[in-house]
Amino acid sequence: MKALMIQGTTSDAGKSTVVAGLCRLLARRGVSVAPFKPQNMALNSAVTPEGGEIGRSTALQAVACGLAPHADMNPVLLKPETDRGAQVILDGRVHGHMDALDYHAFKRQARVTVLAAWERLTSRFDLVIAEGAGSPAEVNLRKNDIANMGFAEAVDCPVWLVADIDRGGVFAQLVGTLELLSASERARTTGLLINRFRGDIALLEPGLDWLTERTGKPVTGVLPHLNGLLLDAEDGLGLTESAAEAPGLRVVVPALPRISNHTDLDALRLHPRVELTLVGPGRAMPPADVILLPGSKSTASDLAWLRREGWEPAIRRHLRYGGRVLGICGGFQMLGEAIDDPDGLEGEAGSVPGLGLLSMRTRMVAGKQLRNVAGTLLDAPAGEVTPVRGYEIHNGVSEGPALARPLLDLDGRPDGAVSEDGQVMGTYLHGLFDEAPAAAALLAMLGLAGEGAAVDLAAHRERQLDRLADTLEEHLDPATIEALAKGRGLGYHRAHR
Repeated sequence: MKALMIQGTTSDAGKSTVVAGLCRLLARRGVSVAPFKPQNMALNSAVTPEGGEIGRSTALQAVACGLAPHADMNPVLLKPETDRGAQVILDGRVHGHMDALDYHAFKRQARVTVLAAWERLTSRFDLVIAEGAGSPAEVNLRKNDIANMGFAEAVDCPVWLVADIDRGGVFAQLVGTLELLSASERARTTGLLINRFRGDIALLEPGLDWLTERTGKPVTGVLPHLNGLLLDAEDGLGLTESAAEAPGLRVVVPALPRISNHTDLDALRLHPRVELTLVGPGRAMPPADVILLPGSKSTASDLAWLRREGWEPAIRRHLRYGGRVLGICGGFQMLGEAIDDPDGLEGEAGSVPGLGLLSMRTRMVAGKQLRNVAGTLLDAPAGEVTPVRGYEIHNGVSEGPALARPLLDLDGRPDGAVSEDGQVMGTYLHGLFDEAPAAAALLAMLGLAGEGAAVDLAAHRERQLDRLADTLEEHLDPATIEALAKGRGLGYHRAHR
């Protein structure tokens, strides 16, 4: 078994992008490589071909390897529903709902799932690059750890530690993290990576020499800050605004507390004629042509947040003046007359009134819908057939007269709804803007006039992965890259201690 684990001094240190870049770099050299994330906490997820659910960043890393994503690549996924509780997904399927303390006790059982997935994956590939979660120095979470050093110790895997210099205090990050590790954990940390560097490397080099002398660990690379890099995000919303080259459509999105699969917005961020604005708490809604209600992991509670923030009257005013509203998944459910959750699958049991913009109601039912789907846009101009493709991840089942006027046909069944005046529309389909023909047709329905070069998100993703791999090729130690490519020299192993 040949493996390497990338861990970070903090959340968002750049672990996911480093793993994606290494995967693409090695795959281009013909290495049989796959990604692995033992435990992930994220609301951005993807559906695998076999109908499992994994973290979006791991699915991106699979693409970097030239592979279809698989549940074995991310055997434990936690999807936060409240500040203290999450939906627990094992091997791609919903296991249940747990609060933080219950999950902490459950980790011993989850470890069995993680190690079994690891064994299956490592039996199929020559090299597996694993990604940690958060920081390995969280001393309060070390017991039964399956996300960082606890996992690395269990499978005897060497570790590289990544730190984000853009945050400041990079030497303290690295030295402090190493100081909080056990002796065996420090020993298996075989390389240090500094990420998001700006400026003249000559000014940093004395610090790098000090760091190697202080820790006894080589600096395997200093990676530059990559302006404009946009890849499938694990969780953070990132940019709150995107400026269009020639604005033709202003799209405003409320930044829901439990927003999920906001990668739906990536193609809009990149579109040269779409001005996208995410609006957080305490901010008034800016002028808009379209209000887009995104997916949500806790639809009823996020709807309550919308009301507290004053969005309901703002949406009605927006419609009175001819604006349009699009809801995706949880946002689509909000557009109906009611959301019923009798078993408390997404929060407190009960029923809440929806926005009443579509004559339908949604009932939360056990058994999450997980599927990749394809179909056509039904409201396209006469004589045109516009293909659409994406994925579904939801518990709700919607019913009502509004569904008699669907937005899409997906694999021979209707999906979504369009109001009679065409101002309000919704769908359960995630990724509906990802392919250029569908994006162009949908944006025209939403009011974008004239020609607009919609973005092919898959092609953009490939270019960004190659850019990332090129950067790692240039800035990592060449001997280290060669050793990885040949599956040797990965560093510490218990037998060699």
